[in-house]
Amino acid sequence: MPASRSGPARILLDVMCGGLVSYLRMCNYDTAYAGDRGLEADDDLLAVARDEDRTLVTRDVALANRADESLLLDSRAVDEQLAELDAAGLDLTLADEPDTCGQCNGPLEPVEQAVSTPEYAPEPSAVDVWRCRDCGQHFWRGSHWDRVAETLSRVRAESGAPEERSDEQ
Repeated sequence: MPASRSGPARILLDVMCGGLVSYLRMCNYDTAYAGDRGLEADDDLLAVARDEDRTLVTRDVALANRADESLLLDSRAVDEQLAELDAAGLDLTLADEPDTCGQCNGPLEPVEQAVSTPEYAPEPSAVDVWRCRDCGQHFWRGSHWDRVAETLSRVRAESGAPEERSDEQ
């Protein structure tokens, strides 16, 4: 089982699990996606998982069996895949302070009030805004954040997991 967010969990999602990318990144998991990297061959996925010390998340039984560390998912539906990850011990709680870009997995930094933002982003004086150091994308807790929070809350409730989890152990 991979480490929870309190540990050094690093995840590699194969292309069959791409719907999980933004959810895991919004929970501050360092999540690489095979589709973003053009990885298709099993040997390439296994090499990246090994070289970057990542847990491979896949629906491919043969691939999971070949990986040093893997999580094999059964479902095709994202909500059910999230429930499987929750059952495997991943903390699927949105981060209070996001530090992972949902777009590229790069590091986020807070945008100061004096800094101008793109037209699509709210002013930092109105809400907390973060910018990715790698791709420049801006993020804030808006309607997408709320929808993800609702989905994760529902998944945890259906699996019997506690509504709120603490990062303290």
